Amino acid sequence: MHTILVVDDDPTVAEVVTAYLERAGFVVDRAADGPEALRLAEAREPALVVLDLMLPGMDGLDVCRRLRARGPVPVIMLTARGDEDDRILGLEVGADDYVTKPFSPRELVLRVESVLRRGRGEQTPSPGPALRLGGITLDRAARSAEKNGRRLSLTLREFELLAHLMRNPGVAIGREQLMHDVWGWEFGDLSTVTVHVRRLRGKIEDDPARPRLIRTVWGVGYRFDAPADADAEADAQAEPQAPTGAEGR
Repeated sequence: MHTILVVDDDPTVAEVVTAYLERAGFVVDRAADGPEALRLAEAREPALVVLDLMLPGMDGLDVCRRLRARGPVPVIMLTARGDEDDRILGLEVGADDYVTKPFSPRELVLRVESVLRRGRGEQTPSPGPALRLGGITLDRAARSAEKNGRRLSLTLREFELLAHLMRNPGVAIGREQLMHDVWGWEFGDLSTVTVHVRRLRGKIEDDPARPRLIRTVWGVGYRFDAPADADAEADAQAEPQAPTGAEGR
């Protein structure tokens, strides 16, 4: 049985969210501020955190940063703000998604269940062999990723996004399709996809400002390209060099 940590200083919101989550079969811990949330998370590691952005003292962004520093616990952020910059910032510090208040408690439960299913690997293709493209090795069975032998520190959603793109090299995939295939949602703010692509580029690209692996296809979405020269260089290093001069004639 999964434990969900609900962090919100509004007792009415916390009570409603708790009631719906418990009705769905979850165990719920509640905290009204950041320090209490961190104490509860340390005492009993939650499977997922529902976190309000606007908290007294330590705000939700700081709480999210500290939770993510401890490990890859999924976070769904609640926000009453309409400013897109605030929502994007929440995603950039490690939140898996956000829900804007006022929200449907049933929708929130569906989001929680979707994130947890992805974490358990449900409703996804069998892992199969490791993927190797563009200098990246991604092992879905071991949940590990490397670039040129260097371990990549990816969140759950970043890992799934990279895996999906690498399984479809050279194919332009729309943001709506990525939201359906990677997040498992039929609806949602497409900036969620945009921010995760930006974060992923920052971890796998040599120059994130000039990406060579995850390309933007304007008006469509994104495409994973494995540079031909990278594979050719690897093959050249593995093969013996042809003789030159008179010996090569």
